[in-house]
Amino acid sequence: MRKTAAILAFLMLLFTAAILYAQLGDIITFEAADLDGRPVTEALFAENKITMINIWGTFCPPCIREMPDLGRLSADYKGKGVQIVGVVIDAMDRFGNVDNKIKDDAYKIIDKTKANYLHIVPTIAMFYGFLRDVQVVPTTIFVDSSGRQIGEAYLGSRSYKDWKKIIDKFLK
Repeated sequence: MRKTAAILAFLMLLFTAAILYAQLGDIITFEAADLDGRPVTEALFAENKITMINIWGTFCPPCIREMPDLGRLSADYKGKGVQIVGVVIDAMDRFGNVDNKIKDDAYKIIDKTKANYLHIVPTIAMFYGFLRDVQVVPTTIFVDSSGRQIGEAYLGSRSYKDWKKIIDKFLK
């Protein structure tokens, strides 16, 4: 009887730990830098009701094609509780260092597409964190002000009109 109670207590403890871990796993945390080298953390989520995180690559035509619309969305939703953040997935080399050629390419793309919002260089920790499931670019996720992902990941590019519908749904 004592052994059964001990096993039951252990299983309940394990179950509780699993639930707490699952809940904490939903919150995105990171320490990185933007393209200019300024530090960026998940604290930026608290500044708005919704953050749209667009994971893109300099090698990706669909990513670049949607960036003018994302720039326009960023301007249109400024001050309305929505921000857009880009993650330049290929700006880091396989050793975890910033690839300056890719960084220069990213600057040119951002300038050409007028995607004038924050762009982050990922870290290795981010690849083991919220970027671990990204298999295609562009991939876009939305988070609330606490950094908790809302909705599912969106694979592929979208138009201004399509993103606007999605954003407006999350704002309700």
